[in-house]
This record gives sequence, C-alpha cells and structure tokens, in this order.
Amino acid sequence: MDLLLFLASKGLNGVSKFFKNHHELEEGHMHRLEEYIIATGGRVKVGAVEAPPEDFKSVADVLKLALEKEVAVSASINEMVEFFFKEKNYSTFNFLQWFVAEQHEEEHLFRGLIEKAELIGSDQRGLYWLDKELGSTSAGK
Repeated sequence: MDLLLFLASKGLNGVSKFFKNHHELEEGHMHRLEEYIIATGGRVKVGAVEAPPEDFKSVADVLKLALEKEVAVSASINEMVEFFFKEKNYSTFNFLQWFVAEQHEEEHLFRGLIEKAELIGSDQRGLYWLDKELGSTSAGK
C-alpha cells in the first residue's frame, strides 16, 4: 500500500491530498531540472526512488520522514551548488539558487507541520483539524 492509500485508509483524506499535491509539486521541480540539463546539452538519467514504509505510527512520523527526505535533497543541492561554483559554471550555479531557496521553504514547511502534529499528539479532534487544514492547502504550501 502506498503512502496516500495508507493515509486515506486512516481517514486522513486531507493529509493524503496534501501529500498528493506535494508530490506533483516535487515532480514539477524534477522536470525543471531535466529541462535545464537538456537545454545545456546534458543527458538526464533518473534512478530508482526508494518506496516509503507502508505503515506509520502517527502523522508526525509521516511528516518527519518527509522532512528527512527534504533535508537529504537540500544536502544534494548544496553539493551541486558548491561543485558548480568551484568549476566556475556560474550559469548553473545561478540556476540552482532557485532550488536552494525552495528547499529552505520546504524544510520550514515540514518543521512547522511536525510541531503542529506533535502538539496535537493523539488528540483526535486536533488531528481532525490538522487533516482539514492540510486538505485545504494548495500544492502542499
């Protein structure tokens, strides 16, 4: 069962919708990178992506995993930024600055959501409102 089905099976349709929208947003970021690589004469090779676990103890655990993935992406982007700066490829260095800023926003978003989820704990009413709030959030933001 994938993450969206897991969340929906727990009655968390809003959280499921949030992650579906967020997935689509992230996919757009991938296409932005692919287009840049192709436009600069490169070749795109997309590797396998590890599937998330099939079960979680709480929404906070789902959000913590998402933050962990975002932090890893930020580290990869920072490595690329450093590499292209050292190579004096300022065009690519400049292109990557959008991703640096975007990752800052992503990490901030998930840290805030984790704080809310931890504050709520196992309170079902709080979880209901968090689910409702995330379901009404546009494109995961």
